[in-house]
Amino acid sequence: MGAGRLGASGPAHPLDTLITAFYDAAVVTAKRSETMAHETVSEQPYILYGGPKTRAALVEQVMAEIGLRYELRSIDIDKQEHRSAAFLSVNPAGWAPALITPEGEALSETPAINLYLAERHGAAHLAPPPSDRARGAFLSGLFYVSGMLEPALKRFWYPHRYADGARGAAAVKERAFEEAATCFGVINDRLEAKGPFHLGARFSLVDLMIAFWSESFEPASLQRCEAIGRLHARVYDRPALRPYKGTLRSISAQMRSAPPR
Repeated sequence: MGAGRLGASGPAHPLDTLITAFYDAAVVTAKRSETMAHETVSEQPYILYGGPKTRAALVEQVMAEIGLRYELRSIDIDKQEHRSAAFLSVNPAGWAPALITPEGEALSETPAINLYLAERHGAAHLAPPPSDRARGAFLSGLFYVSGMLEPALKRFWYPHRYADGARGAAAVKERAFEEAATCFGVINDRLEAKGPFHLGARFSLVDLMIAFWSESFEPASLQRCEAIGRLHARVYDRPALRPYKGTLRSISAQMRSAPPR
C-alpha cells in the first residue's frame, strides 16, 4: 500500500507540521475574535418594552436577580400603544413585554424571555441546567404556572376580551376565578408537602413566578394558602427582589378601581 494512506505510521513530514501549526493558530485567532465581538455586543444593555399592566414587571425582577443592565421603554396598553406600528415592528403579535437582546434580536412571551435570560447568563439558581436532576420538576412547575395559572389570571383580569357583553364577561371572570383558585390550591399542596420552595430547599424561577402572581389574586382567597404566603415572604426577602415586593399588588389594586381595557 502507498505510504500516504490513512493510518500510516512514521515521522511527520515537515510540511504537515507547518500546516498544523498554521491551522491551530488560525483557530485560536478566530475564537479570540469571536469572544471579543461577543463581549463588545454584550456591553450593550437589553431593551425591555412593557408597562404597569403587562408582565414586564416579572422580567424586571428576573433581570434584577441576575444583575443585568436594561433600558425600559414604556408601553401603555390602555392607550393601545401595543397595537401601534412602532411596537408591532418589535412584536408582530402586539403584546408586551418584548425584549431586544444586545445583539438586536427581538424576543417575546414572558416565560421564554425569563428562561432565556437565566440560561444565557448561567443563572443556575433560577433555571437548573439539563444535566441537573431537578430539571424535570423545574420544567413541570414552569409550564404549570405559565400554561395553567397565568391564562386563568388573564381571563380574570380581562374577561371582556373573551366574551360579548357585560353578562358574558361576568361569567368568564367567575369561571376564571375558580380556575385560578384551583391552580393556587395545587401549588400550595405541593409546597406544603415538598417545600418550602417548588424544588424543596432550592429557590428557582418557578418560585418567583408563584410569588409574583400571588400578589395579583384576591387576598382573601389566598388566606388558606399558607405555604404560598410563606413562599412569598422568602422570595421577596432576597436582597435583589426586596424593592419589588408588593409591586403587582399595588397594580392590581389600581386595576380593581379602574378596570383595564
